[in-house]
Amino acid sequence: MSAELYRYALEHSGAEDELMRALAEETGREAGDMAVMLTSPEQATLMTLLARAIGARRALELGTFTGYGSIAIARGLSAEGKLVTCDVSEEWTAIARRYFERAGLDDRIELRLGPALETLRDMPDSEPFDFAFIDADKGNYPAYYEECMRLVRPGGLIAIDNVLWSGRVVDESDQEADTQAIRALNAKIATDERVDLAMTPIADGVTLALKR
Repeated sequence: MSAELYRYALEHSGAEDELMRALAEETGREAGDMAVMLTSPEQATLMTLLARAIGARRALELGTFTGYGSIAIARGLSAEGKLVTCDVSEEWTAIARRYFERAGLDDRIELRLGPALETLRDMPDSEPFDFAFIDADKGNYPAYYEECMRLVRPGGLIAIDNVLWSGRVVDESDQEADTQAIRALNAKIATDERVDLAMTPIADGVTLALKR
């Protein structure tokens, strides 16, 4: 997509409000090159829409960073909704906490610090989630997916970010561990009869898996 066409798409989607622009700008200043981890505006809009479309009440996010995606998901939840978001960084989630409060969502977003896989494995499946978003360390993607399959209800939606990995998934010369983990998960989901799915070329690629 050309820069001109991308701008056109953004102009004809849900607008990024002042709070989200401020969060994106602060992340850019503070994180430098790491700011590429920030959820893109069009992806954030999609997350809000998807959560709202399925009537999500309970949502799960793996990879908080500075909270841009968290706010987008939480805004799509029902009035009594709750988002549990997981990360390991005190530094970046300190920014997220400030913006959760500014957005009026701090009482609806529960941040859990610690290795996400440990956090997931400690969660019972007796209180299932309606929506899950996987955007954490890539090496654990296959394990995260299986835990989300356990924790998300039938009819719930799992969204997985970075599934195109800047094109590296089709570059056979790239045998990095993260690239191989993403390839492995993509191949697994493509034949997983437990879900209906679509891999979409939004941002860096987002797979949507609807649990049967």
